[in-house]
Parts: sequence; C-alpha cells; structure tokens
Amino acid sequence: MRFTAVVVFALVALAAAPPPEAIQVDAAKIVWNDGPPTIPKGTKAAVLEGDPKSPGIFTMRLRVPAGSKVMPHWHPRPERVTILSGEVKVGFGDKWDGAGMRAFHAGDFYVNPPDSHHYVAFTRTSVIQITGEGPWVLNPLP
Repeated sequence: MRFTAVVVFALVALAAAPPPEAIQVDAAKIVWNDGPPTIPKGTKAAVLEGDPKSPGIFTMRLRVPAGSKVMPHWHPRPERVTILSGEVKVGFGDKWDGAGMRAFHAGDFYVNPPDSHHYVAFTRTSVIQITGEGPWVLNPLP
C-alpha cells in the first residue's frame, strides 16, 4: 500500500509540471505597453507569444479605446482576431462605409484573408487578441 501511494504521488507530480516549451499566461499579470504607431492613439499592446515584428507565429492583445478607428488597410498574411471584450465593427473595401460594417462582441472570432482591404471601428473600449504569422504589418490605403 505504501509503495502504491508513493507511485501515485510521483505520477501526480510529473503530470503537474508543464514542459519547458509551454506558454501559460496569467491575465492578471499581463504587462501592457503603448501600441505601435500604426494603430489608434491610446491603444495598449501585450505580446503573449512570439514577436509580431519577426517571422514566425505570434499572439498579441490590443486594448483599444472607445471611439477609435483603423482606416482602410491590409495585411500581407491572414489576421485571426478574437474579441475578448467590448464591441468591434469590421468592414471591407477601399473606402470607409459605416453602414456596411459587421459588429463582433466578446467571444466572437474572425479571420481576414491576406491582402483584404478592411477597416475597423471600436465603439466601446475593447480588448482583442490577434494571432498570426509575423512580421505583422499594417499597410494603410491611400
């Protein structure tokens, strides 16, 4: 019986230790920094995985103030977005068209294909999570 208890304890201890490559983020400990200059003023950013400026997969969060807009632009690679809080409206095309935008809320998800011309409005302060392949580039339309 004593041997069995030792084995069970050892197995539980091994199972509880994540592998060194595991990424585990405690949301309460996220460090927010000023966002890049290509996104609305006042936006805060936190990189959770990888480096958006370098080749390879990355995950980052953006906390965007209410009333912010990202005018028509495109990205060279797919952009996978999960809305964590707030409301985000997305439209497609070369010119802003507020009437043609779709609203996304907490828990919603969308993928913008590479090179798709789109624009975004943040009607409420929102937190979004973007996962993609770097380098992440936002190319404004003229």
